[in-house]
Amino acid sequence: MDQTHQASVTASRREPSRPAGADPADEPATSAGSPEQRLDDEDYPAYSMGRAAEILGVTPAFLRSLGAAKLIEPLRSEGGHRRFSRYQLRLAARARELVDAGTALEAACRIIILEDQLAEAMRINEELRRRP
Repeated sequence: MDQTHQASVTASRREPSRPAGADPADEPATSAGSPEQRLDDEDYPAYSMGRAAEILGVTPAFLRSLGAAKLIEPLRSEGGHRRFSRYQLRLAARARELVDAGTALEAACRIIILEDQLAEAMRINEELRRRP
């Protein structure tokens, strides 16, 4: 999958509330918002590779394959460990659904990107309709 496809998914997402590569465990409670704000931030990379795989019922290799396919690109901790956000876990769960139903991984990633683009377009249309 080429870079333009990856940009389609991530462009509709707001930037994480902290710098790339920073480990959430290393942050003081006052940086990048309060703990409550980070708990509510679906883009905050709070899940390690092992925990993300456990939550989704997949192997770490499956999550790495989603990164190789450019569907998700987890942030890295200072130690180089992958960290996933809730939003990325939702994308990975959708990819697993499609793959389990027999869809090829590359096709599943493209479907998810198109679904994300459609949802964003619908959100924008609804916002524009509400304006006076």
